[in-house]
Amino acid sequence: MTTAYISHPDTLLHIMDGSHPESPARITAIKNALVKQGLFQKLKTYEAPVATDRELQRVHSAAYIQKIRALSPKAGLVRLDADTAMSPMSLSAALHASGAVIFATDLVMRGMADNAFCCIRPPGHHAGRANSAGFCIFNHVAVGVAHAFEKYGIKRAAIIDFDVHHGDGTEDIFQHDPRVMLCSTFQHPFYPHRGADSRSDKMLNIPLPAKSGRKAFQQVFEQDFLPALNAFKPEIIYISAGFDAHAEDPLADLALENTDYGWITQFIKQVAKQHAQGRIISSLEGGYHLPALGEAACSHVQALLE
Repeated sequence: MTTAYISHPDTLLHIMDGSHPESPARITAIKNALVKQGLFQKLKTYEAPVATDRELQRVHSAAYIQKIRALSPKAGLVRLDADTAMSPMSLSAALHASGAVIFATDLVMRGMADNAFCCIRPPGHHAGRANSAGFCIFNHVAVGVAHAFEKYGIKRAAIIDFDVHHGDGTEDIFQHDPRVMLCSTFQHPFYPHRGADSRSDKMLNIPLPAKSGRKAFQQVFEQDFLPALNAFKPEIIYISAGFDAHAEDPLADLALENTDYGWITQFIKQVAKQHAQGRIISSLEGGYHLPALGEAACSHVQALLE
């Protein structure tokens, strides 16, 4: 398999404060682990372009985008919400992060890569149509899905979100769009305290209690997600790849191990092979224990490469 790796130097320049867990070291930890395991050399590496306002406006309101641009500071920090802040390079990092998923979509749709991993930050899946939240400014996966619809005429896209937190921003954007199926596992009760009561045929929100572990995750994927995805027949699959359900993660407690991320990825690949010509775009979301993040991301990327 040909797997693209898409990132940008500005992902390292977005800083919310000196001790914040969503730090530039996350990108470095993943890349270093990929190099150490001999995986980085097998990837086709690309530098992400900037997403345009027109591309962002497919999923975010024009007023919200203008607000983010106006708030972008020349120095210091500006707080967007209780959990999300911007420093001088945050806007560029966020624009390149959305641009990475757009570019990944182009590579996969044009047959230049079988799948792609976007190693980007800030994360995106809590950002709604007109709001930041949970470290997220723009919803990069949503931007990529909308690009696939607009540019390539895709009629059905699935988003599989295995971050430990519910992808509430993604649900906010796509909950009334019949072209999108969201499959989201998440710890409950937990931030963002949404999703447990809003399941529908296309929004498959599966809350899990703390310490659920491998067996519970596999049951969700096999018993809930697989029949729904087979019926939906997605033409492309996006992954909100959060690694904070890992047993070592300090911000959550779902107790997954490195090998579980390989299993989940292989599961998604089988669905993509059956329905979507193998087309997968994965985008980094959470994961805050640096060694565990690097190892789990390697398991994910290794499975993409196989």
